[in-house]
Amino acid sequence: MAHHFEIYKDKSDEFRVRFKYNSEVMFSTQGYSSKSSAQNAIDSIKKNGPGAPVEDNS
Repeated sequence: MAHHFEIYKDKSDEFRVRFKYNSEVMFSTQGYSSKSSAQNAIDSIKKNGPGAPVEDNS
């Protein structure tokens, strides 16, 4: 698959989520103390992301 979410542990032993497209990291989240919180972040992005407006601050 060309795109996917990935849960991983950072150097501070916190769980983070990153979204990759063709092996390139498109974004990464803040650190979470539990894996379930990281999964909740993924679920929230999937639920709320598709309809989110684009804010152009350029």
